[in-house]
Amino acid sequence: MQDWMIVLLIGGVVIFGAAKLPQIARNMGKAQGEFKKGLKEGAVDEESPAPPAVAPPAVAPPAVAPPAAAPPAAAPEQVQRAEGDQPSA
Repeated sequence: MQDWMIVLLIGGVVIFGAAKLPQIARNMGKAQGEFKKGLKEGAVDEESPAPPAVAPPAVAPPAVAPPAAAPPAAAPEQVQRAEGDQPSA
C-alpha cells in the first residue's frame, strides 16, 4: 500500500470510528450501484426513437377580443341635461 492510502485509512478510522466504516462503505457501494443503473437507463432512453411530434392544428383558434372599456361616468349636471332638464344657472 502507498503511504497516502494508509494515512487516509487511519484518518477515516479516527474521524468516523471503526463501527461506522462498514456502514459508510455499504452506503457508498449502494450509491455507486444506483448511479450505474441510472447511467444504463439513460443510455437506453437515448437509443430509443423519440415519439413523433404532434402537428399543430390547421386552423388557429379565433382570437378573443379584449372587453370594451366602459365609458367614463357622467357628471350629475350632464345627467340632468340628458333627461331634458335645463340646468339652473
